[in-house]
Amino acid sequence: MSLTVQIEPASGAPPCVDYHWDTDTDILCAQVRADGPDTPAGAVELQGEDGSWVILDLRAGKIRSIEIAVWPDVLKRPQLVPPAGEFVTVVVPPPASMSTEVETPMSLEVDGPERIFHFRLSGSRGTRAVRVASDILLDVEPSGAVAGLWLLNVPPFPLDQ
Repeated sequence: MSLTVQIEPASGAPPCVDYHWDTDTDILCAQVRADGPDTPAGAVELQGEDGSWVILDLRAGKIRSIEIAVWPDVLKRPQLVPPAGEFVTVVVPPPASMSTEVETPMSLEVDGPERIFHFRLSGSRGTRAVRVASDILLDVEPSGAVAGLWLLNVPPFPLDQ
């Protein structure tokens, strides 16, 4: 099963992203700073075949935060260059925008300093990168299926002092 989204034009600047590491659980959260009405919430849980998972928290079908708690195997690359990605509005249509689990192959690659994270959800090569926030991009197939997720400018994990 895949996660399919609708892409719509966006105006203005992409909203900023605030990152938070939970040092007790190693959970990384990326919170999108966005205004808007307090609309119904939902979530999509992306579950990797290896037990890894990423949760997309939604408001009115739009991604408002991302939580990563169980990591897939990580491939470190000396350099990882994200695509530019046009700023758009990405909407997860119902029923997925309510609460859904999507099982998908998942892998993670990071750059040397671990500031760029790229989650690959499928092996598709014909994807388009779209920016949903200042530091969040999605790789989207022509069908609208999400094939990847980029987190940029991730702060380092806080070391125990």
